[in-house]
Amino acid sequence: MIKRTHTCGELNKSNIGHEIHLNGWISKSRDLGGLIFIDLRDRYGKTQIVFNEENHINAFNTAKKLGLEDVIGIKGVVVARPEDAINKDIATGEIDVEVNEISVYNESEPTPFDINDRNSAMEDHRLRYRYLELRTEDLQKNFVLRHKVTQAVREYMSDDDFIEVETPILMKSTPEGARDFLVPSRIHQGRFYALPQSPQTYKQLLMVSGFDRYFQICKCFRDEDFRADRQPEFTQIDIEMSFVDQNDIMSMATGLVRNIWKKAIGVELPSEFPVITYHDAMERFGSDKPDLRFGLELNEFSDYIDKSDFNTFKDIIKSGGKVKAIVCPNANNYSRKVIDELTDYLKTYFGAKGLAWMKYVDSTLDGGISRFFPDQVKNSIISDLDVQDNSIIFIVGDNKNTVYSSLGALRLKLADNENLIDNSHWSPLWVTDFPLVEWNEEKSRWDSLHHPFTSPDLNDIDLFDTDPSKINSLGYDIVMNGYELGGGSIRIHDRHLQSKVFNLLGIDEKEAEEKFGFLLGAFKYGAPPHGGLAFGLDRIVMLLAGCNQIRDVIAFPKTTSAMSLMDNSPSPVYSDQLDELGLQIKSKKK
Repeated sequence: MIKRTHTCGELNKSNIGHEIHLNGWISKSRDLGGLIFIDLRDRYGKTQIVFNEENHINAFNTAKKLGLEDVIGIKGVVVARPEDAINKDIATGEIDVEVNEISVYNESEPTPFDINDRNSAMEDHRLRYRYLELRTEDLQKNFVLRHKVTQAVREYMSDDDFIEVETPILMKSTPEGARDFLVPSRIHQGRFYALPQSPQTYKQLLMVSGFDRYFQICKCFRDEDFRADRQPEFTQIDIEMSFVDQNDIMSMATGLVRNIWKKAIGVELPSEFPVITYHDAMERFGSDKPDLRFGLELNEFSDYIDKSDFNTFKDIIKSGGKVKAIVCPNANNYSRKVIDELTDYLKTYFGAKGLAWMKYVDSTLDGGISRFFPDQVKNSIISDLDVQDNSIIFIVGDNKNTVYSSLGALRLKLADNENLIDNSHWSPLWVTDFPLVEWNEEKSRWDSLHHPFTSPDLNDIDLFDTDPSKINSLGYDIVMNGYELGGGSIRIHDRHLQSKVFNLLGIDEKEAEEKFGFLLGAFKYGAPPHGGLAFGLDRIVMLLAGCNQIRDVIAFPKTTSAMSLMDNSPSPVYSDQLDELGLQIKSKKK
C-alpha cells in the first residue's frame, strides 16, 4: 500500500519538486492521448494528477483502465502548472502531480448518481445511497462544520467549569408532550424502557447530586410527526446549572452562541442579544420565534374596525377575537389572483376564514374592504400605520391564535416575495415570559407550555386560583433568524410548589408518584435552586451551513416519514425475537 504523505487539499507551489504520496477517489478523468489527467479527491480537497505515457508507461497503462470513484494510491513529483492552466478556485490549482507509480485499491461500479453533482438525483434516491452522498463536497463541508461546532461547545463549556456527564439512553417512560419510543425488556417481560425525549429528569437529579454545572451533547428521541427540521432522533446540547437565576443562564448561553458562531464561521455576534416577551413577540410578529431581519410587523386594527361598517370583523371583536394587519410594499405585485392564492394558503394551513385587504395607490385607499371605512378613518389608518404609496394592507380577523399563526406565516411569505431578507445577516434574540400553561380544548384541561417542572413566576402565584392563563413562567427561548435554537427554564425545586403545579395540570398524587416519584423523592434531600436549557445542535449546524433541512447535517438521517431508505428501517423482526419478549403483533383495524 502507498501510504499518503499529504492530503489532496494541501499541496501548493512550496511543494514543487517534492516526491509525494496521495490516496483518494477518482473524481474526474480526461484522456488526451499520451496524457491522462485525473482529479484525485479526498475529504480535504482535490489534486490534479498526470499520467505521461512517454515517461511512466506502466502507471499510464494502469490509469487507462480506471473509472470514476476507483480508489487509488499514487507516488509522484509536484510540478507547476502552465500559467494558462492555473485554477484559482481551488487551493491546489497552481500545481499538478506527475505520477510515477500507482496502486489500485478498489475499482468502483458505475455510481447510481453523479458524486460531483449532488443535485443530479432526487433526495430519496440519494438517501438510499447515503454513504455515496456523504462523499459529495457539500455534505463533507457540513460535517467539518458540525465538528467545529461540537468542538466549540466543549471548549467553551469546559472553560466555564462545566463537566460533561452522560445520562442513560434506556429510561422510564414518563409520557408528556411527544410520544415516547418504547423498548421492550426481554428479562422483565411486559415492561418497557423508553428512549429519552430529553435528559430532563436526569439533569435535575445531577443538580441534587451537587454537579452544579453540567452539560452533554446527547441523543434525544421523539415518536412524532416530522417536517424539514425534525427527526425521530436528534442531538441536543443539554445544560443545567445550580444557584442561578434566569439572567445567569441567558448570559452563559449568549456567550456560548457567540463562541459557536465565531469559531465555526468567523462571525462576531453582538455581546448582548435583544430580549422581548412572549406577549410582544406574538403581538408584533405573530410568532414566538420571530425573524427580526426585516420589518412587516403586525398592527392592531380593532379600533378602525369599530369605526367602520364592516360587521364581519365587528362580530369577531365582540366575541373576544382579534383583528390585526400587515402593511406590505409594492401593491402592484398583488393581483386578485395572487391575493386569492395567499388566502387559500392561510385557509388551508392555518385555519383562517379569509384574508381582507386594501390598497393605497396614488394617495387613495381603495379596493377590497376599503368601501366600509369612512374617509376620516382611512386617513387615520394611513397616518397611524405609516402607509406609503403603492402599499397593500392585509387584514385577518379571528380568534387570537389563528390571527397570530396566519399573519405570522403571511409575514414570512411577503418578506420572501419582496426580497426583504438579508441572508448574510444574523439576528439573535431572547424571548421570555412564556405562559406557564395553555388550555387543551380537546381534553378540557391545562397543559404545560414547556414541561411540568418549569417554575412559575413567583409574583403570579395568586393567579393559580383565579386565572391560570395569566401565569407567566420563568421560561426562555433563544432565537436566530426565525428559528428556535434552544430553550429552557428555571426549574421548580420546592415540593409544595411542584404539587401546586401538578394539581393545576390535573396530575394527582398517585400519578405524580408513578411518573416522577424518583425525582420528587430526590427533592426531599436538599434540592438546590437550578435551571438550564437545551440547544438543538442539528438546527444550529443547519443554519450555519445555510441549509434548509436538518437531514443535510445528520450523517444517516430518516425521511419525513421516519424511514431510513438506506438500511430499510424500521423493519420486521423474526417471530422468535417477539416470543423472547412476550410480544405479539396486533393487526391494525381498517
